Amino acid sequence: MIKAVIFDMDGVLIEAKEWHYEALNRALRLFGFEISRHDHLTTFDGLPTKRKLQMLSSVDNLPVRLHDFINDMKQRYTMEIVNAQCKPRFNHEFALSKLQALGYRMAVASNSVRNSIEMMMQRAELDRYMDFIISNQDVTKPKPAPDMYNLAISKMGLQPTECLIVEDNENGIKAARASGAHVLEVETVDDVNFANIMRSIAACDAAGH
Repeated sequence: MIKAVIFDMDGVLIEAKEWHYEALNRALRLFGFEISRHDHLTTFDGLPTKRKLQMLSSVDNLPVRLHDFINDMKQRYTMEIVNAQCKPRFNHEFALSKLQALGYRMAVASNSVRNSIEMMMQRAELDRYMDFIISNQDVTKPKPAPDMYNLAISKMGLQPTECLIVEDNENGIKAARASGAHVLEVETVDDVNFANIMRSIAACDAAGH
């Protein structure tokens, strides 16, 4: 039986993929670098900023000495965009409040840094529904490694089969599947609604009998 729902954040609870793309490119352009939209969607989607910078250094010769500064600027630009654009979405507040009322435990496990996650979840007014947050700073290996989800499941004291993970991108889905939990794959933040989540939970529970 499903007892907990663990959410990725970007592209699942918060429509932030564009924000991360825009913020990182703003920081990269300071030094004449840029990630194309095609590469963003096919190669970099869902990876932490530090990993993206490592890849740019190996492929496009981005100087490694610039990583820390670009990373800092990217976080600053992200916060500016979040402050301006991150707002509550009714379908998410409704879904999470209903899940909470039904006794399901919830957490967020995101490849973003903790500061970004906390800020976005507060702005979206979803932080009150979460037991805890797992960020890329809480594990040695971020997604696509399953460490983040393994940690979330163990923190809840549950078995992987008692958890449903909601994910939207290839790296996150790989991580979720490798954890042994059930996975609900979504394409957009609009797919994350009470009806879809309950349908997925019902299917998992039925398969477990």
